[in-house]
Amino acid sequence: MTTRIEADLLIPGRGAPIEDGTVIFDGNAILFAGPRSGAPETRDADVVEVTTVMPGLWECHAHFTGLVTPDVEKYLIEPMATKAARATADLVRTLDGGVTSAREVGGLGIFLHRAIEEGSIAGPSIYPAGAVLSTTGGHGDVHGFPLDWVHAANASGSGLGELCDGVPECLKAVRKQLRRGAKVIKICASGGVMSEIDHPIHQQFSDEELTAIVEEAARAERVVAAHCHGKPGIMAALRAGVRTIEHGSYLDEEAAEAMKEAGAVLVPTRFVVAKLVHMEDVLPVYAYRKGLAIADQHELALKIAVSAGVTIAMGTDIFIHGELYGQNGMEIRHLVDAGMSPLDALEAATANGPLTLGPQAPQSGLLEQGYDADVIALDFDPLDEIEAWGDPNRVTHVWKAGVGVKAPQ
Repeated sequence: MTTRIEADLLIPGRGAPIEDGTVIFDGNAILFAGPRSGAPETRDADVVEVTTVMPGLWECHAHFTGLVTPDVEKYLIEPMATKAARATADLVRTLDGGVTSAREVGGLGIFLHRAIEEGSIAGPSIYPAGAVLSTTGGHGDVHGFPLDWVHAANASGSGLGELCDGVPECLKAVRKQLRRGAKVIKICASGGVMSEIDHPIHQQFSDEELTAIVEEAARAERVVAAHCHGKPGIMAALRAGVRTIEHGSYLDEEAAEAMKEAGAVLVPTRFVVAKLVHMEDVLPVYAYRKGLAIADQHELALKIAVSAGVTIAMGTDIFIHGELYGQNGMEIRHLVDAGMSPLDALEAATANGPLTLGPQAPQSGLLEQGYDADVIALDFDPLDEIEAWGDPNRVTHVWKAGVGVKAPQ
């Protein structure tokens, strides 16, 4: 069935917006996207009239964990089936909020994407990393549990991380994620906020370990996403050749220039940092203190990156089951607050998404002939009404792979 969308405003994902635009797709292929005056005639098409049409959003730092509290220790002790059941609801919320593609950088996505692809459950297309690679005692470790418990949980697939120390273990850890079907490899190149003992600024993997991980991933045409708060981890990850820097809290002008020279992409996740500073009542004490300590620096780092012209892709780092899923578009507001134009922020949320996957990227993120028909419609002008982002009710229609999965009731 051919679908024809007539919109007051067409946002292509990259390039100038088009007033009075038309998008036509049949199955999963976009046939036309451009001015209505140049659109071909269609017979027996399903015609939909909307305010704004644009590509589906790309969530480039997703976690589908089923966690009901922001305490990663709980992840290791809850049954996998319980976590997965909760995560299926979060997948639906995410799709309902306009996200049609998610790069999942740790969680249950490595398992859930199969059920999505076969049509058993609803959700965005997931490009998973599998387990997060971490040094022992690093950000991907769970410091409050005995080490053998953490290893056992990770081996069973119910943990978040894969602990590896030294080049041979790092190589094997990459291969284990590839065996699971990972589309991207996620590493912790610095300490973090949601881990108890490590410091967000400190570099974790050595340069030799980082290089080995990147090279092993590249042999399988995968790129590496590097969790980095501190500048030492950022610079080491860039030297090793990672594709993306996640968070980048202590990024400065030198690091921004290094990112540009390396062609790396920043996924800043301002959404989660802005939320954590208001969650003192539910966060572990150590996590709240760390989040508070980096919050202002993270805001400054994002502004530096925007000013320097670093390539940015949208990601939120939502990891708590419930209503936050579906609010992913709020990250667009944070990008604008950091100095991006609304149009550039939309590019970060759409066309730049596939850049975070390297050779594994699909033809997605643009309204252009031949691209995947991942399309959303809004009841507002996203170049003018920025504050509407984050409200899933303002996303009126969602088509994923050409199939309508949300429409007004």
